[in-house]
Amino acid sequence: MPDKSYFEQQNNAGLIHLRELIETLPNFTSDFFRNLSQKNSSIKTRINYAYDLRLFFNYIIENNPVLCDKTIKTLTVSDLDKIESRDIDLFLEYITLYKKENYDKYISVQNGENGRARKLAAIRSMYKYFVKTERIQTNPPALIDAPKIHDKEIVRLEPDETANLLDEVENGNDLTKRQKLYHKKAKIRDLAIVTLLVGTGMRVSECVGIDIDDIDFNSNGIKVTRKGGNETVLYFGNEVQEALINYVNERKTIDAKEGHENALFLSSQKTRITARAIQNLVKKYSQVSVKLKKISPHKLRSTYGTTLYNESGDIYLVADVLGHADVNTTKKHYARMEDHHRRQAAKFIKLRRED
Repeated sequence: MPDKSYFEQQNNAGLIHLRELIETLPNFTSDFFRNLSQKNSSIKTRINYAYDLRLFFNYIIENNPVLCDKTIKTLTVSDLDKIESRDIDLFLEYITLYKKENYDKYISVQNGENGRARKLAAIRSMYKYFVKTERIQTNPPALIDAPKIHDKEIVRLEPDETANLLDEVENGNDLTKRQKLYHKKAKIRDLAIVTLLVGTGMRVSECVGIDIDDIDFNSNGIKVTRKGGNETVLYFGNEVQEALINYVNERKTIDAKEGHENALFLSSQKTRITARAIQNLVKKYSQVSVKLKKISPHKLRSTYGTTLYNESGDIYLVADVLGHADVNTTKKHYARMEDHHRRQAAKFIKLRRED
């Protein structure tokens, strides 16, 4: 039987995992997660919130003397009114660095400003829901300032670095002997993947989900499933077309395992390739071809977005092609480039004629 779409498989697996997580949380939280579902919050967001809230409740039970006789399953919605803003402040301080049990040992876990901000967002969202539904009276997380998020410099490839990366994927000259043995078998696939990522700006999850029938070489278009399940068509140029045609011809000779017949990109086990596998192959080739930068599939996406913005100057076009739901997300990432363009403009203005 043909396999279900990648998005449907991931969505179903995510739903099952989410239900298992909710079973480990206080019973009243199921209403909160049902509300998130009705608001079309993504499965990934809900799963992250479930993990964050479980960590929060476990911390509260261990450290709040009013609730120390409780277990996570005996907590009630009214117990939320017994938690103060100081408790949440101390929780955010605690998760900066804490120990977590992992099988038979403990490992250290760190949360930077982004991790702490996300966990505070989960707590705020939960409190907001129960205040709105008049099941609690207080809203302590509303009194907490969110961690300040510092903008990170956009890491992207320069044109010559992109060329070096693609050359390495194609030829594998700087790989180890062991890597070269595998490279002979995988180079046509790997070149198609890397060329597609840097030539369209698609997300790695979108690349993984491509089926054979999603490509139309007549229009040079490829159908992808965006975050939230929306489908769109991305268009590619001649270099991407050539790499894809070469791989598609090879793909026709491979018998995929049952359940993976429709997948475009296959692993060495003849199953649909995973996001982790793509991340690893990008890392492998970039480490030897672009040694001064840590390159990931997301950095290839940034490279495409930067190139498109430099060529078009149209931030709305970049937002649309990259699949950003809010153009402000795009503006935030490319604000430094806009500032650079404004500075460059000032150099063209001469107020006095030079002798």
